[in-house]
Amino acid sequence: MDVKRTRDISEVIETLDAISWQGPASTNMRSSAVEALENGKVLYFPRLAFELSKMETRFLTPAIADARAKNVSFDPRTGKMKGAIASDADLAAVTEMMRRYYEYARKLVETLLPRYAPALEAGRTSFRPVEIKDRTISARKDDTRLHIDAFPATPVGDRRILRVFTNVNPESKGRHWRLGAPFEEMARDFVAKLPKQAPGSAWFLKTTGMTKGRRTAYDHMMLNLHDTMKADDGYQARVVQNEFSFPPGSTWLVFTDMTSHAAMGGQHLFEQTFYLPVHAMENDNKAPLRVLERLAARPLV
Repeated sequence: MDVKRTRDISEVIETLDAISWQGPASTNMRSSAVEALENGKVLYFPRLAFELSKMETRFLTPAIADARAKNVSFDPRTGKMKGAIASDADLAAVTEMMRRYYEYARKLVETLLPRYAPALEAGRTSFRPVEIKDRTISARKDDTRLHIDAFPATPVGDRRILRVFTNVNPESKGRHWRLGAPFEEMARDFVAKLPKQAPGSAWFLKTTGMTKGRRTAYDHMMLNLHDTMKADDGYQARVVQNEFSFPPGSTWLVFTDMTSHAAMGGQHLFEQTFYLPVHAMENDNKAPLRVLERLAARPLV
């Protein structure tokens, strides 16, 4: 792709030199972390690795994942895992590996961002052993196209989507991302083109079980922003963007509902999703919810 406009990488990546998931964070590190995160930057920890045991390294193969799912998913709230294909003993080992990643990721967020800790809600833990590059899927599902995160079946309402990622690739292959324009700049490009939410649709989706909760006006707008920006080839080519490769042994943390991102290549990734109520932020005026409410000139939840 011919990237026509870029920024200095320091405008999109905040590098923090943490080497322990459970080590203490200085006051200065915590302050800079929350400010950078809420401004839409990626917090990057180049030396924060998730170490696998020798036994666990044998799970670094696409064969561990169901071909239909492409990733293994663990729910820390229930302890249940899905998407893995293995013997009962290996399934138990994979479950414990993923539980450990969840515990490490949660400790990192609680230590680095203590303001968030009381309100933090656990989402799913994922292990992605399949190469993302050259997968044949629809534009709407194609994560190699710039997008912000929004979940069709899981409305977030007044919560943020916060994600921790760690590259555990054993062959020195980076997780290659593109990072796009600031949220408000992106939203202004598309908000006037978004379809209106049909009256009664939120009730219907919830009643029929198509969504796990009520799809708010905010959820509707975010889903359509996600789909519209992915489908717009012109936008994908012309928008300001930066490329960055996260090497093996590194971890990064980002509000994926705010920061436009695209995963261009890489294999063997752990990912932990958290939800954070907007009111728990240091400055909730920076939340996508508040930005879209200002642009729409009305409440959205």
